[in-house]
Amino acid sequence: MQLSLDPETSRLLDTAGFDRALFEGLVARYQAGELGSERNYVSGKLEGPEPGDVRPLPAPGSAEHRALEERGTRAIAEGQVGCIVLAGGMATRFGGVVKAAVPAVRNRTFLELKLADIRKAAERAGGKVRVLLMSSFATHKALSEMAEREQSDALHVEVFQQFIALRVRADGSVFIDDKGKASPYAPGHGDMTFALRASGALKRFTDSGGRVLAMSNVDNLGATLDPAVIGAHLEFGKDMTVEVVRRTPKEPGGAPARLNGQLQIIEDFRFPASFDKMSIPYFNTNTFVLNARAIDRDFPLTWFVVKKKVGGTEVIQFEHLVGEVSAHVSTVCLEVPREGNIGRFQPVKDPDELEQRKPAIEAILTARGVL
Repeated sequence: MQLSLDPETSRLLDTAGFDRALFEGLVARYQAGELGSERNYVSGKLEGPEPGDVRPLPAPGSAEHRALEERGTRAIAEGQVGCIVLAGGMATRFGGVVKAAVPAVRNRTFLELKLADIRKAAERAGGKVRVLLMSSFATHKALSEMAEREQSDALHVEVFQQFIALRVRADGSVFIDDKGKASPYAPGHGDMTFALRASGALKRFTDSGGRVLAMSNVDNLGATLDPAVIGAHLEFGKDMTVEVVRRTPKEPGGAPARLNGQLQIIEDFRFPASFDKMSIPYFNTNTFVLNARAIDRDFPLTWFVVKKKVGGTEVIQFEHLVGEVSAHVSTVCLEVPREGNIGRFQPVKDPDELEQRKPAIEAILTARGVL
């Protein structure tokens, strides 16, 4: 395909790791009918999780919880634990701002609070935690400036940039906006493992003695570095621990299931109509603990067609999702509390949801000594 782009967009693509061959290949597959919303469904033998696939986090104060907490604390103190914070999205529902820089509670931004929470855990353990912060072309400059201000004896923050792609029209041609420019976007958090490796950040982490990485979204301030969760991951002995919470009636969301015998996260839109996804009482929070060496390879993640509207025009984006890594490594799910001062799931997708969740977020962070 012929890409005739304005100089500004061309420079942006060059600096943000645009893979022209991959993009052209995806467009060709889309035009050939190999990609599309009707092809997003999984195929094969699909079943709910088996006993032992989802294990509860022991209640705080119990002997089991204390043992896991002690194990996780030792790992943090020994420098084996790092955090990945996903902050590369476009935040379209916040008006296209850098969501990490949006004030969340008491005039402190999402990123400030996320890093303060991690720092507190590091200080309690007596260790130093490396934070790997995934940015995008839209957030990289702001996040780099914020990260520089957050360095401390207990926290080392490194920013690595995810990749970039171009929106296309329904016929597969590059979408040109009303200003005569192509429309770039960040192609989903499935970039995480690829960008982590390409940037060298993963190697730097493992070379420094890093063993496990706790990953969460910047907009979920309930998910933090919890020594008990790290201890549980180490106890389970799997490459990937997925935090799940109980599903409320009719609540949508990706869920743990077995596809052809392999436990993995199946995104909500991938369940075929013939399968009762609501029969699975858990859903994915997009908070994981990962063995660093297990993700030091390229995964054959599925590319999905996602429809968006830009200036009233329907456009196509090709995206992949990090939860699908669970299909390629040994995986277990950890049921974590959702509500109360120990709740770990307070996602914020738009300003209205932020206002709704503020009291719960403030209570959680106050209980943890962050506020």
